[in-house]
Amino acid sequence: MKNTLGDLNNHLFAQLEKLGDEDLKGDELEAEIRRSEAMAKVGEQIIKTGELQLKAMQHMDEYGYERKKTVPEMLEVRGVDGCGNGR
Repeated sequence: MKNTLGDLNNHLFAQLEKLGDEDLKGDELEAEIRRSEAMAKVGEQIIKTGELQLKAMQHMDEYGYERKKTVPEMLEVRGVDGCGNGR
């Protein structure tokens, strides 16, 4: 599975929309709240992993270590070029 931070963003916004559903009440609402809390915790760990990857790349560049000059798949933004424009 190749997921990116963009995918995570989409999932979190989709969950936010579910929480905004005014028809959700009682047990269904509680279930969505628990699901949202779990997604937020997992999302936080994914973001921390991405930050660590970025710091490692910056460290390697700063100290002249040889490494592939590619962005880890998780940090890629699909459908967008380096300037933020669609491909």
